[in-house]
Amino acid sequence: MITPGQKPDLRFTLPIVRGGVAKEMAFGDLLKRRTIVSVYMKNNTPSCDRQNDSLAAHAATFDRAGYDLIAVSRDTGGSQAKYAAKKAITYTLVSDPDDRFAQATDSLVEKSMYGKTFVGPARAAYVLDRDGTVLAVVKKVDTADHAAQLLDVIKKL
Repeated sequence: MITPGQKPDLRFTLPIVRGGVAKEMAFGDLLKRRTIVSVYMKNNTPSCDRQNDSLAAHAATFDRAGYDLIAVSRDTGGSQAKYAAKKAITYTLVSDPDDRFAQATDSLVEKSMYGKTFVGPARAAYVLDRDGTVLAVVKKVDTADHAAQLLDVIKKL
């Protein structure tokens, strides 16, 4: 997994949903100021919903602190648009079915579900500077209180 001080290649293009508008853009172009990227597996699943609910409830706090929020999952752009509307998500959702962000951050891990193993993105969060440099990595997301976990991380930067 990538570590603070490293800079992933974020020149890949992915579908995003921001402010109810869906479009495609280069991931690196999303970085207008310091940005927190939170990775989760799937919309409308209990742990992932808790993770996003925590972020959505505190999105204004992160904005006031000078940070943008991005949540990345394998869901399609259409699913992301519906999810944003359903959950009143004001931050950017990124559709990454091919795990491009996880590849860039060297965070693909082996997982197991129902006795089957597969490779997928680690449930992690990354604090990135405007130029893409990693400032901090949260290797294990606290889904129930993700916002508090991230606020504690950015206070130390």
